[in-house]
Amino acid sequence: MKTEKLVVSIQAAAALLLVGISFLVADSLRERLVSVGDSAPRFQVTTDAGRHISTSDFGGKILVVNFWATWCPPCVDEMPSLQAMAKQFEGRGVVVLGVSVDKNEANYKRFLQQAGISFPTARDPEADISAEYGTFKYPETYVIDQQGKVRQKHIGPRNWMDPELVKSIADLL
Repeated sequence: MKTEKLVVSIQAAAALLLVGISFLVADSLRERLVSVGDSAPRFQVTTDAGRHISTSDFGGKILVVNFWATWCPPCVDEMPSLQAMAKQFEGRGVVVLGVSVDKNEANYKRFLQQAGISFPTARDPEADISAEYGTFKYPETYVIDQQGKVRQKHIGPRNWMDPELVKSIADLL
């Protein structure tokens, strides 16, 4: 009788443990999708210039985070207009940050040099930062306001010099 109670207790404990593990696994597999109005996930990255930056470093400024890769033709196509927009807003409270998911560092650096990209860029080859945002299609861009809220989300390439898009960012200042 005592042995049967022990077996039942062990089975109950195992079942509870299995349920707990199931919840942990399910929660870790849940896809996070950041939407307009959400707080932007915090991240820390080292730019190609060697500067360690985090989202808190942009307090008081509009942050435009562009997730991209050199192997993504639409990403490459939008870079000249993103560069022009970054130049237009330079010194006005808007910072563009390009976060590349390129695994090949040589291709990445070669592209940046050939394209003349001057806004801060960083490589996130494991796509850890973009995963925090729920990004899995590139390019994807988030416009984050001074309080750290996502104000715009752009999936796919954009002409960043489109007057309406430029105005929508200027209106956040």
